Amino acid sequence: MTRAVLEYVAGWLVDHPEEVAVSEVEGERGSVLEISVNPDDIGKIIGKQGRIIRALRTVARAAAQREGASISVEVVD
Repeated sequence: MTRAVLEYVAGWLVDHPEEVAVSEVEGERGSVLEISVNPDDIGKIIGKQGRIIRALRTVARAAAQREGASISVEVVD
């Protein structure tokens, strides 16, 4: 569910929504969601001073908390 929410929201933020991919990797402290986008869209996902990625992390944590999970979000090249 959290992965789907992140894919949906990120798709609306970028110019190339078909290239948005979210993969889930198990980390030391729980799951890590890795967002991969077109290189031209990385700035749009991060936002000015990191505001957009911070908001995406907050949304993902809230969705994961409803499921009783611990999650973090990273942007990958």
